[in-house]
Amino acid sequence: MTKFFTTIRNIFSIDELRDRILATIGFLIIFRFGSFVTLPGIDPDKLTGSSEGILGLLDTFLGGAFSNASVFALGIMPYISASIVIQLLTVAVPYFQKLQKEGDSGRKKITQITRVLTIAITLAQSVGFITATIPSEAILIDGTLFTLSSMVILTAGTIFCMWLGERITEKGIGNGISMLIMIGIISRFPFAIRNEVLSKGLDGALLLVLEGVMLFFVVVAVVALTQAVRKVPIQYAKQVAGNKVYGGQRQYLPLKVNASGVMPIIFAQSLMFLPALVATYWADTSDMAASVGSTFSDFTSWQYNLVFGILVVVFTFFYTAITVNPSQIADDLKRNGGFIPGIKPGKDTGDYIDNILSRITLPGSIFLAIVAIMPAFANLAGVDMEFSQFFGGTSLLIMVGVILDTLRQIESYLLMRKYEGMMKSGKIKGRSQNTVGASL
Repeated sequence: MTKFFTTIRNIFSIDELRDRILATIGFLIIFRFGSFVTLPGIDPDKLTGSSEGILGLLDTFLGGAFSNASVFALGIMPYISASIVIQLLTVAVPYFQKLQKEGDSGRKKITQITRVLTIAITLAQSVGFITATIPSEAILIDGTLFTLSSMVILTAGTIFCMWLGERITEKGIGNGISMLIMIGIISRFPFAIRNEVLSKGLDGALLLVLEGVMLFFVVVAVVALTQAVRKVPIQYAKQVAGNKVYGGQRQYLPLKVNASGVMPIIFAQSLMFLPALVATYWADTSDMAASVGSTFSDFTSWQYNLVFGILVVVFTFFYTAITVNPSQIADDLKRNGGFIPGIKPGKDTGDYIDNILSRITLPGSIFLAIVAIMPAFANLAGVDMEFSQFFGGTSLLIMVGVILDTLRQIESYLLMRKYEGMMKSGKIKGRSQNTVGASL
């Protein structure tokens, strides 16, 4: 415990790190405040206040802003959708591949295109949000005027959330977009615990303890999945420059077991709502369609979880294939004088890396599929539906990934400060305060 408080004191003793943490907290407070500001022209008392299916998933990501019909109702999700589309286009379209290779200028163009696409997606989604989630009796003004004004306000809210995310990345700590999603998820956690405690009562105290222990082990397993890597040894050739010898050291190429992160679950979960949606059109005329619709509307059914798990495995291989390019890694190693001991540079190295990647992706994808369907098992075991979402799935993976990334950034600041203290005792000349500030 003493070490923990010492670490906290060390964190706030670094001026820049303290300022970044406080700036991040300030931006997140603004984001949370906006999720309670209802759209103009709505009677908040007549809102249903709950969402199911994919709408419930979005509401979890947005910390209740979706069900509150707030100005941040769509939040950062349109920007994420646009980023995914651009990322897929970067793999398939030569123009975007060229932009990606142009360095900073290319990245700026890609960012600008992503922002424009975000506006287009937000305008389209705002119409669906207004017509599908806001009951007509809750609208206090003319319907056409309300739709047009809400489209503008929702789009402006998404752009503002995007701006907040960029400011957090620039002036705060951690990835801003991920932080906004995480804070929305965490904001629902206390209410989920409260509902679980109230539903179990004093008679279920032992069950609550068991649930807490199970949640702890699930989190540990997800952390292990997120951190797990396969280290491939790399040797760099020695180079002689004058009287000095450079290179020759051995390093490692870390290949992540779960290189795709949370994206396979997001893709799979999006597709899982299609069968129930399509079945509703024939539910009145076909008993089979009605049965399919009811089966895939229940996320605890074995049919739903079987298909969901298979889709997660498939999308894990797909997303890993488009994000990790073994041939490019092999070419980069060859250009820098690196090679894998016992493997020829070039194509053989690329095939070797691809083979290792395929072997570690299979168990990683199966474990990811198990994590994805864990909330269903938790719900079947008697856990409240809202609290069961934290036993796995997208919510837990996002929280673990963002927290680990943020802790890594904080640790880097602490290591820099520690190295700075060591350098002060050494015989290093020509150091100045400006140099130190630049390094931090």
